[in-house]
Amino acid sequence: MASLPRARAAQPPKKFDKSHYLYMAVIVAVILGVIVGLLFGGTGGFAVSLKPLGDIFIALIKMMISPIIFCTIILGIGSIAKAATVGKIGGLALGYFLTMSTFALAIGLVVGNVIKPGSGLDLTATTFVPPEAAESDFFLGIIPTTLFSALTAGNILQTLLVALIAGFALQKMGAAGKPILEGIAHVQALVFRILIMVMWLAPIGAFGAIAAVVGATGFQAVISLFTLMGAFYLTCVLFIVVILGGLLKIVTGISIFKLMRYLGREYLLIFSTSSSEAALPRLIAKMEHLGVSKPVVGVTVPTGYSFNLDGTAIYLTMASLFIATAMGQPLALGEQIGLLAFMIIASKGAAGVSGAGIATLAAGLQAHAPQLLEGVGFIVGIDRFMSEARALTNFTGNAVATVLIGSWTKEIDRAQVDRVLDRHEPFDETTMIAHHGAPSAAETAAATEKSAQIAALKA
Repeated sequence: MASLPRARAAQPPKKFDKSHYLYMAVIVAVILGVIVGLLFGGTGGFAVSLKPLGDIFIALIKMMISPIIFCTIILGIGSIAKAATVGKIGGLALGYFLTMSTFALAIGLVVGNVIKPGSGLDLTATTFVPPEAAESDFFLGIIPTTLFSALTAGNILQTLLVALIAGFALQKMGAAGKPILEGIAHVQALVFRILIMVMWLAPIGAFGAIAAVVGATGFQAVISLFTLMGAFYLTCVLFIVVILGGLLKIVTGISIFKLMRYLGREYLLIFSTSSSEAALPRLIAKMEHLGVSKPVVGVTVPTGYSFNLDGTAIYLTMASLFIATAMGQPLALGEQIGLLAFMIIASKGAAGVSGAGIATLAAGLQAHAPQLLEGVGFIVGIDRFMSEARALTNFTGNAVATVLIGSWTKEIDRAQVDRVLDRHEPFDETTMIAHHGAPSAAETAAATEKSAQIAALKA
């Protein structure tokens, strides 16, 4: 008994997550940008002269696009190959994730085109004259001069082509390619670490971009931003309740609200860290406690964290339509589908990483509609406000997918599901200790805190 106080005293005090400083700084920067834009607006006003601050931030993000796309595509292909080897469960999971991503894109397109959150803005000061080229020149332009020039030329389609070729080549190499994949994973970690450093400049970029836009357009910019946020949250709610909830009810008879109540603590953790990966260990343990078999949980949950990005798909849809409408260059339906299909492919493997959403948005616009790229600077000011909804939607989609695939493969104990969701058999936190073989509660708490801190850096 005497050792217990010492053990508690020996534990280091919980540190304040540094990412919260960034979050608060972005909020303050947005508010200051609005104030400066309203007070010092006008065509030649001081607020408009702050636009280069946003341009510099976008240039830094643009600098990171090619290495991010290259690393994540290669590692994403490796993950697909791994998931496909597990047979029926892996194939069913991948097929389901592809279908639900399509639904997420569709509902985002519908809501975005109906609400038109960027209407009323005038961001057409940016001029872009696309070069005239024949169709054959376009396809030839996708092929880089050398294998490595794609990483330095700034052509995202060239980077995507080389990454796809390299990824499939590494698949064919089998075991001999594993060290190379591990090396690329380390490079990806370095790239994302640099991206995290760049994201600390987001408050400056957001301040300059918001001030310039509000200074040029007035209070309409603020209204448009809130309209975009409201439309995005509405779309996420519709997707969870109507699409996911309806499918879950039809297939299993389970209420989406009961499942969400069961995952209440995980939602709080995700909301505080803005990352669904913070709750990954708990989701695995809770899905097994719910009655889904270990093989289904072990395949579906990790695979879903890279490929079932429903919230991210909706975000990319809404942000792209917002920028296009605000800049007076709305995209045709075919252009929207092509752009968003590229973004979904490019985002695989980058789930939960700070700034990955902005980088993927910038990459897609640069590849398909470079005249819209500067509009990303306006989005970054409210990106953090939408990150929680993205993470919560992704997390809910993965939880529903696990239950559905368990039902389709008959690898779920329905009696256990009913007992758990009706609160007759609450989740025991010691289950996570048993999974990881850690007998010490203090060690478990420290590990959980460390996992949350790492996930918060990725948020």
